[in-house]
Amino acid sequence: MPYVTAADGAEIFYKDWGLGRPVVLSHGWPLNSDSWEAQQLFLASHGFRVIAHDRRGHGRSTQTWTGNEMNTYADDLATLIDTLDLRDATLIGFSTGGGEVARYVGRHGTSRVAQLVLVSAVPPFMLKTDDNPGGVPVEVFDGIRAGSLADRSQLYRDLADGPFFGNNRPGADVSQGTRDAFWRQGLQAGHRNAYECVAAFSATDFRPDLDAFDVPTLVVHGDDDQVVPFEVGGKASAARIKNATLKVYAGAPHGITDTHKDQLNADLLDFLDS
Repeated sequence: MPYVTAADGAEIFYKDWGLGRPVVLSHGWPLNSDSWEAQQLFLASHGFRVIAHDRRGHGRSTQTWTGNEMNTYADDLATLIDTLDLRDATLIGFSTGGGEVARYVGRHGTSRVAQLVLVSAVPPFMLKTDDNPGGVPVEVFDGIRAGSLADRSQLYRDLADGPFFGNNRPGADVSQGTRDAFWRQGLQAGHRNAYECVAAFSATDFRPDLDAFDVPTLVVHGDDDQVVPFEVGGKASAARIKNATLKVYAGAPHGITDTHKDQLNADLLDFLDS
C-alpha cells in the first residue's frame, strides 16, 4: 500500500486513482479515505487523478500519540502534495477535512493549488466564544468526548443512525450499509487520535486561513446539517472567502458525500471543468 512519511516519521496512507489534473480529498471525522469512494471513482472516471489520504491516527495511517491537531494535519497534507509533486491541484475538504484544507492554505499558501472546495466543512470557526457568539456551545463537543470515553463504538453508531446522515428526520431512509460503513471507519481510527481530533475540528479558528484563500473556491453545504450547522459553516465561510461560490442543498444533512453523492459529483465536475 502507498504511504508518504511525515516529518515525525508518521506514515500517511493514500489512494491514487486515475490520470489527469490532480484532485486531493481530505476526509471528515472519524472517517478515512474510504468515505470519499463515490467521489474518487466518479472523478477519476472523468479524467482526473484523484488522491485521498487517511489523516494521521485514522484508517491505515500511523496512530501517533501526538500531532492530533490542525497544524500537523495541514503539514501532513503538504507532505503528501510535495512528495507526489502535485501542481494545479484542486483540494476538496469534507467536514474536518475542510479545516485541514483551510489550515494548509494558511500555512503553505496556494502555489500548488488551482481551486478549493469546502463540503459540509467546519470552517470558519465552530465553537461558540465571545467573538463567535453564533457558534456551537462547548457542551456539545464535551458530550462527544464523554461519549467517546464511555462507549466509542455506540457513539459512532448513534451518529450514523441519527444526525450525520439525517436518518433521524421524518421520511429518511439511509441504508444500513451506509451507516455501518461510518461505524466501521470510525473504529479504524485510534482512540486517542479520534478523541483529540474533536478539539481540532471544533476549537480551531480558521478565519485567518480563509482570508488567505486566493483561488476559485466552491462552498457546498446542506441547510439541514445537524453536525456543522449551515449558518456556522457554509454560509459563514462563503461570506468570508473572496468571490466564493456557494451551493446550498435544500434539506440536506451533513453526510452529503453519501446522501447526495450524484448531485455533489455533478457539482464537483462542473467546478473542476470551469
